[in-house]
Amino acid sequence: MDTSYRDTRTGERGVWLSIFAYAVLSACKLLIGFTAGSEALAADGWNNVTDIAASVAVLIGLRISRKPADRDHRYGHYRAETVAALIASFLMAAVGLQVLFDSATKLGRPAQAAPDPLAAWTALACAVVMYAVFLYNRRIAERINSQAVRAAAQDNRSDALVSVGAFVGILGAQYGMPWLDPFAAIVVGALICKTAWDIFRDATHSLTDGFDDEKLQEIKKTIGSTKGVKGIVDLKARALGNQTYVDVTVTVNPHLSVIESHAITERIEAKINEKHDVSNVHIHIEPMLEDER
Repeated sequence: MDTSYRDTRTGERGVWLSIFAYAVLSACKLLIGFTAGSEALAADGWNNVTDIAASVAVLIGLRISRKPADRDHRYGHYRAETVAALIASFLMAAVGLQVLFDSATKLGRPAQAAPDPLAAWTALACAVVMYAVFLYNRRIAERINSQAVRAAAQDNRSDALVSVGAFVGILGAQYGMPWLDPFAAIVVGALICKTAWDIFRDATHSLTDGFDDEKLQEIKKTIGSTKGVKGIVDLKARALGNQTYVDVTVTVNPHLSVIESHAITERIEAKINEKHDVSNVHIHIEPMLEDER
């Protein structure tokens, strides 16, 4: 529990960094986007405004996930992380659809003027900043195995790509293609929606107790190779936030004592924790039947 608490606090630092970066960059993008006449940069700025709300939702989810188990939550509150990621996906989707609608409407308007070149260089500078934030949060997410922080990192990367797209669109508008700026805004909206879908898919997969089968098979091999295990009757796993819970039923020699059988379960727990960093394992022991020998 202490390790989980420390991991969550580490994840919160990454989310706070995202919130600060989004606050500063959204203000710059909106101000310069409107004054320079860039639809793409303004759309990118509004995207960052919603990113603040999404990051706050992630932060709240991380805070709740730190709460210990209670009478109503015997497994703890770890899934608050995943719920936060789900909420973040809804917010991103709403903004992405709005940006798509507004940009498509403006794309059909004639005689659009090219935006000020300052907008292009603002977009490029913001892309560099957000990519740096992405690298930082990705490293944290991998270290603490947090779905919420991983969602935040995906959003950071998407925002960096969005800003690069805005840069290309604005720059192209300087060379006699003013329609390229609202077109870039459409690409921005599509990327926002794509990121929202990816986060939504991962969050719902986890909330419905979905689990990576390839990883489950690796755990199965580890259990099957444990000394004393004769067979595996059943194996399940699910993710609760950054925690993985494994339930397994194994068969052992029916002539073993309770102490000897218990020693096998301890070996299984130790190997799974060592090889897969999973400490929450529930093991049921059954005697191997005569026809299985």
